[in-house]
Amino acid sequence: MSAIDYGDRARIGFLVPSGNQVCEAELHAMMPRGVAALVTRLELRGSSEAELLRMVEGLEAAARLLADARPALLAFHCTAVSTFAPAMAEAIPRRMTEATGLPAIATADGILAAFAALDAQRVVLATPYIAEVHAREVAFLAAHGIEVAGGSMLGLNTNAEMAALPPGRIRDQVHAAVAGSSGAQACFISCTAIRSAPLIAPLEAELGLPIVTSNQVMVWHALRRCGITDAVPGFGRLMALG
Repeated sequence: MSAIDYGDRARIGFLVPSGNQVCEAELHAMMPRGVAALVTRLELRGSSEAELLRMVEGLEAAARLLADARPALLAFHCTAVSTFAPAMAEAIPRRMTEATGLPAIATADGILAAFAALDAQRVVLATPYIAEVHAREVAFLAAHGIEVAGGSMLGLNTNAEMAALPPGRIRDQVHAAVAGSSGAQACFISCTAIRSAPLIAPLEAELGLPIVTSNQVMVWHALRRCGITDAVPGFGRLMALG
C-alpha cells in the first residue's frame, strides 16, 4: 500500500475560481512530500469585470471555512482578480488575515516575488485572456516596475475555454511571443486555468529563459512562506530557488 500524504509538514489552503478545472492537478503535482493543498472555491466562470469583482464578495466567508482545517497559510489563487489593480492585490490577503488570523497571500504576491528572485524586470507575457484582462495585467506589472517587453493574448473568456486550450497551442504562442520581443529576462505564462505546468521545463530548454506560470509561482511562493525550500524537479528554474 502506498503511503498517504496528509500534509504533516504543511497544509496550504487555496481559494480558487469555481470554474477552474486545471489548477488543483498542477498544484498537487508541484507539492513536495509532506505538503498538502486544501482547496475551496469562489464563484468565477468568465472574465468580465463584474464577474472578476464578484469573486471577492464572498472572500471572508470562504476563508473562514478553509481556516477550520487549520492550514499554515491561506492563498487566494486567481491571476486575473489579484492583478486587477495594485489596491486589489493588497486588499485580498489583508481581508483574509483579518477574517481568520492566518497569514495569507494572493497570486499577485507570488508573481512579484518570483520576478524579484529571478532578477527579471523585463518579461514576455503570454495569456489566454480577453484584451481587458491582459491590459490590466500589463498595467499591474508596470506599477511594480516590471516592463512587458512583448507578448500576446488569445481572447478566451471562460475557465472552461481555458481548460480546453491544447498545451501545444500555448507552446506555439510562447515561442511566437518570445521571437517577437527583445531583451526579455523571463517569460510569464499567465493564468491558473490553463495546462501550462508540463511546458515549463521544455520551454526553458528551447528558449533559454526562465519560464514562470501562475500555478508554479503560487506553489513556490506559498512553500517559501511556510519555510519550505525544497527544490521540486521538472518545473523550471524557479522551483529550484531557495
